[in-house]
Amino acid sequence: MNPSALLFSFLLLSGFPIIQLAAAPPAQGEPTNAAEAAEKKAAAEKQTHEKYMALVEGLPPAEQAWEQVLQENLGSFYLPIHKRQKVAGQSNAWDFVRDDSRLPRVLLIGDSVSRGYTLNTRKALAGRANVHRAPANCGPTALGLKKIDVWLGDGQWDVIHFNFGIHDRYTPLDVYSQRLEQLIERLQKTGATLVWASTTPIPDDPEKKQTAASIVERNEAAARLMAKHGIATDDLFTAITPHLAKLQNPNDVHFNAAGYEFLGQRVAESIEQILENKSGEPQP
Repeated sequence: MNPSALLFSFLLLSGFPIIQLAAAPPAQGEPTNAAEAAEKKAAAEKQTHEKYMALVEGLPPAEQAWEQVLQENLGSFYLPIHKRQKVAGQSNAWDFVRDDSRLPRVLLIGDSVSRGYTLNTRKALAGRANVHRAPANCGPTALGLKKIDVWLGDGQWDVIHFNFGIHDRYTPLDVYSQRLEQLIERLQKTGATLVWASTTPIPDDPEKKQTAASIVERNEAAARLMAKHGIATDDLFTAITPHLAKLQNPNDVHFNAAGYEFLGQRVAESIEQILENKSGEPQP
């Protein structure tokens, strides 16, 4: 018999009162196990979805159509985020843009970094351009080739500011270059003025076999293509590199709020310069 059992028997035989301590119940509202946690999460998502769908039903037809596009393209990660923000009345990168017909139309194509600076770009160009973004985290060039027509939609674009890079860090350079050139040729058919955004830096990560050099190599490959096709470059890589310690999240490809504000302002300035060159006059 183990010591604890012996002690218990001795106290019991000696007539000492035995007080049993009940386990503390879980805090009210907290799940008791993984299954209950999953159930609570599913219930919350269902409630958000129902509120979102009710909200969408009350929107004008054009906005309903846009939400349908988002539902089909945002995917299992970004769509729930969009729904929560929509229900909460929060703006996000995929807000419906009601065009001012007097202003040029601008499309942003890019991954989650592009998503991060969209609102700041839109704010910086308010009253000067209608700033839209593709209805997706545009990811790698392979996805771009499959989805580019969906992202372009039916409208006419004056400027398209685009990037593919971080999600292609493992794509062989020759394949990346081939796919990117195919995308350039498709974008040129729109008649819009194109602006390439160089890919922002990423940290070395041995566990992911991810290297900072992979982005430098892809930026160099992209630069050769942009020179070949006469496309201007918004060099975000060079612009933000000196400020990474303050503006990029630690050990992450993404940026903090100040970082996205910095990038958004830079993108806005690049687009504004293009619009001035197109019109021959400073933008209002």
